[in-house]
Formats: sequence, C-alpha cells, structure tokens
Amino acid sequence: MYDAVIIGAGVTGAAAAWALSRLCANICVLERTEDVCTGTSKANSAIIHGGFDPAVGSLMAKLNVRGNEMMDSLCEDLDVPFQRNGALVVCTDEAKMGELEALLARGIANGVSGLRIVRGEELFRMEPNLSENVTAALYAPTSGIVCPFELTLALAENACQNGVDFHFHAEVTDIRRDEKGLYHVKAGGTEYVTRAVINAAGVYADEIHNMVSTQKIRIRPRRGEYCLYDRALQGYVRHTIFQLPTEKGKGVLVTPTVHGNILAGPTSDFISDKEDTATTAEGIAEVLEKENLSVKPLPRGKIITSFAGLRAHGEMGDFIIGEAEGAPLFFDLAGIESPGLSSAPAIGEMAAAWAKKALGLQKKDHVIEKRKGIPHFAELPFEEKQKLIEKNPLYGQIVCRCETVTEGEIVDAIRRPLGARSLDGIKRRTRAGMGRCQSGFCLPRVCEILHRETGIPQDMITKCGGNSRVAVGYTKGEKEPRDREDGRHPHEEM
Repeated sequence: MYDAVIIGAGVTGAAAAWALSRLCANICVLERTEDVCTGTSKANSAIIHGGFDPAVGSLMAKLNVRGNEMMDSLCEDLDVPFQRNGALVVCTDEAKMGELEALLARGIANGVSGLRIVRGEELFRMEPNLSENVTAALYAPTSGIVCPFELTLALAENACQNGVDFHFHAEVTDIRRDEKGLYHVKAGGTEYVTRAVINAAGVYADEIHNMVSTQKIRIRPRRGEYCLYDRALQGYVRHTIFQLPTEKGKGVLVTPTVHGNILAGPTSDFISDKEDTATTAEGIAEVLEKENLSVKPLPRGKIITSFAGLRAHGEMGDFIIGEAEGAPLFFDLAGIESPGLSSAPAIGEMAAAWAKKALGLQKKDHVIEKRKGIPHFAELPFEEKQKLIEKNPLYGQIVCRCETVTEGEIVDAIRRPLGARSLDGIKRRTRAGMGRCQSGFCLPRVCEILHRETGIPQDMITKCGGNSRVAVGYTKGEKEPRDREDGRHPHEEM
C-alpha cells in the first residue's frame, strides 16, 4: 500500500521521487526496464537551457527557468558535474536578425537574466571556431551543461536514501480505481495499491494516461540522432552553439560535454515505433552537414560513436502536467520533451506540491540532503589517487583504458543504492566503455566483475536488460565457465 506510485524512472520520475521523498509518505517508483535512466533521459543533448526559447507564459518557460535556477545547489548537494558554460544562438543571415531579436525579447519576458546580442570581434573572441558565415549571436550566460546520467541517477539514489522504493522489470499493464478511490496498478506480475498515481512514463505516458482518463492524449516519439567526438577535441567550442529555432526545434547544436567531448545533433524526425533508437545514414549525414552552419568543420576521424534518442512530443505543444480528466489523484507529467532535462527539478517540485496538498502530507523532520557520487579516479589529483588506492586497492586496477576507469569505481557502481545490473548501467555510472574504443577492450573484464559481484551468470549478462545478452555460447565445448582462484575467466588465455 503506497501513498503514491510514480511510473517511470527517467529524469522526470526520478525528480518527482526526489521531491516527494521530502514528505512523510510511502512512495514507490515502477520502471519497466532493468535500471534508472534507460529511455529519453540517457540520450539527449545534456543541456541546461536558459529558458529563452519556450513560449511566454507556457509551462515549458516557467519550469525551464525555475529548473535552471535550482541546478547549482542541486548538483552541489547530489555531487553531479554541472557547468554554466553559456550558450550562443547564432545567426548566419542578416535578414533573420529580427528572429534573433525576437528570441531576445522572449527570453527577457520569460525572466532569463544576462541575455544580449553579440557581434564582430567580441563574438569570435568568445568562440574562435565559429563559422565565418556567423554574423551575430544571442548570448545566454545562464545556460549550462550537465551529465544527464549522473543527474538522473543522483536524484533516484537520494530518493532511495530517503525511503522511496524502486521496482524494476515492472512494466505497467493495467490500472483500475476501486470503489474506495484506491488505484490498483498491475506491473511486472505484481499489484500495487496506492492512493495516487504520478505518470512520468516518457514516450509511453499517453498509454498510461489513457488507461484511466476520459480525455485521451497522444504522445508522438520524435527521434534525434547525434555524433559524439573524441575528447582530443576538448576546447574546440566552449559554449553551446545553437542555430535559430525552427518548427522542428532548436536545430543541430554543437556543444562541449562536462566530460570533455564535443557533441553534435540532434535531427528531428517523427516516427511510429517507440523503441526505434536506430541511427540512419541520412540522419548522420544531416548532423554532419548542419553542424558546419555553426562552426568550422570538425574532423570526421574524431567521431567515436553515434546514437539516437526519442523525445516525448505532446500534441498540445507544451508540457502536459496536471490531474487527468475523470481520474482523481492521477497526476500527469507527460509530453516532457526539451527543455525537459532543464525543467526536471522544477517538475519534481511541482509534483511534490500537488501531492502535499492533494494527499494532506507533511514535510519530514529529517531528510538526507547530500549524496556522494562515485569518485572519478581519472579526474582526481595525484595525492587523492594515492589515498584512494591505499584505502581500497581496487582503485589501482585500471579496467577501462580509454576513460581510465578503475575496478573500484565499477564495484562501487554495482554495490551502491540502485546498483548497476547491466553493462550499460555500469557505463552510465562510471563511463567504462564510453571512450574511443567503445568498450572493445574492457567489456570482458567488466562482465567478470559484474558476475563476481552479483552472481549473474556470464551468459546471462546483458548490455541493457531484456534479450540484449552479450554472450551467445561457450568456446572449446565448455558447458559453463570454469572458476579460477585468481578470478579470471579462461578466455583470457586464448
């Protein structure tokens, strides 16, 4: 029996769980996959938008600006990397300067501080690698970059620290409301009874909503493809470089990441399949062509991977937040597309305010405010590395050479609250496998550590849950892996 069940463990659901964990309530999160942050939240631009783009008076505008304001203290408390690197919206055609000035006026009306238009020498001093066709840009100093994996995981872990239950492999298949007003949510073979439901199911939020509401909604998945460049290009751009927005969104951006890569994308294409995150030759070609409208050509040989993510587009053109028609105490957090990552803390705050009032909840007397993340060994000063190895020798064993990720970090990722149970889960928490070889060298060792720490048989270890098994069989006629005293797998000798 729960006071509220949150459906979805992306950044929106995690933020709602984090905010509600500050209240005296019994809360749980239901996630259909094996981990936190497996949908839209794992594949986006990783941008904290300033708030100058959404329509004046919209929920997107209000929650973007509020979420941006919350980000510094939130990321400090939860030990999440965040940088206010600022953004430039570039104009390459003097005839479109009116659009840039309109964007400035919209941002001012939305309450975004520090906005101004820059030109000429000042602009190219700020970004020497801008395309020569750029004539002016809107500068937004409050824009930033964040690690979306770490933000989502941190919100979820802190919610867990404060008593929120998380249930994975729990896909919601039915919701009904009984004569007492309680909701019965069937998920993963279990029935959860709750006073209230908070729908944060991303691209599936319409299907969850339509199980209970008399007014139906539709969420259309919009696919965006990206190219990620090697950290050898660190510093190529310092700000997030946007193009003037169109009806398809903010266009192809070029931005640094908090870990030193350069990211370019996304495309914007409506698709019918809510699981279709495939990249396409046409999509990648579009990214490579359009990135050159903003910056000087990036070296193609430095691309280390491409990927695609899905945005949950609501047909209303704004976030769909509020109590569903005909379904008391069923609260939608739907249609959360860009600037959803930026808005997430404020959306969580809004959900908690609703729950506090609707359910008559009180604030907790004691809350764990701080969360300590996994130490990133590669980024530590030499003296701190030494101390860490002395305390735990596993931090002296490098597993991922590209990103300098140690065995100690991987073990921490598995053992901590809501620990990793898949290769992608470890990747999102530690960056093992995110470097230029894309796990070509470290994957076998990571599998061994995951097997050792969890007991999951090596032939059952998955890349990202479900049927994504890494191993398809055994070599040399083996029926099962042999155990060794040194913990190594026999394939290391072949």
